[in-house]
Amino acid sequence: MAGDMAKREQKNQEEHGEGLLVGAAKAIGGLAGKVAAAVGVNEHETSPATPTTKSGKLAPKNKSRLPRREKKARKKAANLRAA
Repeated sequence: MAGDMAKREQKNQEEHGEGLLVGAAKAIGGLAGKVAAAVGVNEHETSPATPTTKSGKLAPKNKSRLPRREKKARKKAANLRAA
């Protein structure tokens, strides 16, 4: 019977994938969390936000945007005059 218990315990540990070190680490982590909560450390506490400096918008360009047909017509007229 004692041999069966040891085998079951070993099989149980293998199934869970937790070794002795992993279990100890979880226990220590849980204890550290409880201590931090008792001291008053807040998990969601953040530092105050630093004000951001915004740059101004880009200056509008003084450029005429002609539709495609007008551009082509002007280009064709210029080529006819030059030739």
